[in-house]
Amino acid sequence: MTSKKNISHYRNIGIMAHIDAGKTTVTERILYYTGKSYKMGEVHDGEAVMDWMQDEQERGITISSAVTTCEWNQSVIQIIDTPGHVDFTVEVERALRVLDGAIGVFCAVGGVEPQSETVWRQADKYAVPRMAFINKMDRTGADFFSAVDSMKKKLRANPVILQLPMGAEESFKGVIDLVHMKQITWDEDSKGANFSRDDISPEFTEKALEYRDKLLESVSEVNDEIMEKYLSEEEISLEELIRAIRTATISRRIVPVFCGSALKNKGIQTLLDGIELYLPSPLDIPPVKGIHPETGGEVEFPPKKNGPLAALIFKVSIIEGRKLSFVRIYSGKIETGSEVYNPLLKKTEKLSRILQMHANKRERLKEASAGEIIGIVGLKDSGTGDTLCSAENPVCLEKMEYEDPVISIAVEPKTHSDQEKLDEVLEKFIMEDPTLKVSRDEETGQTLLSGMGELHLEIIISRMQKEFNTNVNVGHPQVVYREVINTRIRGSAVFEKEITGKTHFAKVGLMLEPLPRGEGVTFTSKAGSDQIPEQYMPAIEKGIRESLEGGYLKGYPLVDMAIVIEGGAFDERSSELAFSVCASMACKNALENASISLLEPIMEVEVFVPDAFMGEAIADLNARGGKIESIDSKSGLQVIRAVVPLAKMFGYSTAIRSASQGRGTFSMHFSRFDKV
Repeated sequence: MTSKKNISHYRNIGIMAHIDAGKTTVTERILYYTGKSYKMGEVHDGEAVMDWMQDEQERGITISSAVTTCEWNQSVIQIIDTPGHVDFTVEVERALRVLDGAIGVFCAVGGVEPQSETVWRQADKYAVPRMAFINKMDRTGADFFSAVDSMKKKLRANPVILQLPMGAEESFKGVIDLVHMKQITWDEDSKGANFSRDDISPEFTEKALEYRDKLLESVSEVNDEIMEKYLSEEEISLEELIRAIRTATISRRIVPVFCGSALKNKGIQTLLDGIELYLPSPLDIPPVKGIHPETGGEVEFPPKKNGPLAALIFKVSIIEGRKLSFVRIYSGKIETGSEVYNPLLKKTEKLSRILQMHANKRERLKEASAGEIIGIVGLKDSGTGDTLCSAENPVCLEKMEYEDPVISIAVEPKTHSDQEKLDEVLEKFIMEDPTLKVSRDEETGQTLLSGMGELHLEIIISRMQKEFNTNVNVGHPQVVYREVINTRIRGSAVFEKEITGKTHFAKVGLMLEPLPRGEGVTFTSKAGSDQIPEQYMPAIEKGIRESLEGGYLKGYPLVDMAIVIEGGAFDERSSELAFSVCASMACKNALENASISLLEPIMEVEVFVPDAFMGEAIADLNARGGKIESIDSKSGLQVIRAVVPLAKMFGYSTAIRSASQGRGTFSMHFSRFDKV
């Protein structure tokens, strides 16, 4: 269906927000009004098309980002609906990596909430142009201007209002379009499918003129042509204004703001018009850049259907036992049955099927080309973050980086048959989710699962049982600590040993030096080639990094240090194996004399409680070793922001509910590691 369209008609967008802001409902309405689905799925009924996993339907939240394609007017809109819960930020991260534009959905009551800030920062990292949709205008306490104001304060964004709400809460009946200067009201009987555009009624005229002038002023600040006309009070044509808003949105100088109520079917068609008018096509964003695997030089691939192939696997899912790879094609085209090259694995793979995705339903395609987001079946070895290209024009596109896990649980299979299945199931989960880590506790023999939060691991266990019929006993959650050295230390080692009839030799001297928090582990060498030839350096680095993974004090990874190789020796018996083992021994030798501290994960916590329960909430946070950073009041609620060690936050959801008679809520995300 879509390959025949020009690339300029594509809009690859993501819908992102804080949990419960209504992004899945917005997506469901988009699918309904574009004719992609024939009934409206409601999240609270567990019927949302995009939330197709059983856990998503039962919990009423989005867990995995779902991809769908629909058409509106001239445009093909490919949407990724991303999760809002902080434990699944990797899903947002990999979606933003491949998107051209995004819609931030904000609740008219809550405004910008903590997870909205996180996803907004992720979108900044990937330079994604955005629009905003202030949702839930019909809810009690809805305040459009307060929500816009919170975008300025908390996101440091430049929101430009393109629509004004007509009324709020129960009296919300439509929007005023400040670009076309019309009022739009939706027909309740047609589920919002029918709407009328009329002249602005007298009661809203004054406000509409005031905000139209503010719109022109905001656009003139980022567009010289509009500025000249605005200052000289010349007429600005509709085409000029739309073009100026589009240019400023794509260059990320403004964020156009729309409003409505997805649940009450108001505001979606105008949002779709906005996506088509203001968000970029693949042609409007800079060509994708990558590294040539042989020369190491930078290469770029403009979005051309007949150009060389450059595509990125941004997600892998195991659906009904089969591996499905989600791919964004930046340049060139691929056909069913054709071969693609993976430069990282130096392997050619054959595509058995190309699928256009619609949540978990799919439609077969013969071919797909630049600008499209598709599913591919048949890639055996390629994984998340790998590039697909042609062997004649190899390229490695930038890989994605993920945060390390902060929480672990021990799992044990319940029966012998579960034992056999467990390793296979975990392998599938790791393939799907780069933030999930699996290790084995050498002392107890238990399998440890490490993830981004309690909910993350809870969902993995639940999926094991429901999707793969594997039952496990689960231990209590444990915090994943880190270790750091406090002072500069030196170590050395000599390795001389006979292995399978051949003697191996190496000598390494090194220094380990603490780095500031969050700097990671760096590796440099001051040893001359007369001491250690360059060819052995990768083996030395590998040996030391593997040694640091196991920690020293309590077996947690050692972080934030500089490794400096200061000297060594080699002869004709030397080998990569010898230097790798010797470097690991030298590292352990240094750590024997080190002063080492434990770091624990510290979480940023935001607690929402009614005024009457603020004292109990603060006392509870203090008892958990939390530091209160600020207290704000917001429409009858107190918002307490604090930083608390993760180890003290287990079971907090039960505690806050009982302290506030079930009316308190909270959100929490990782802030930093700090000394215990």
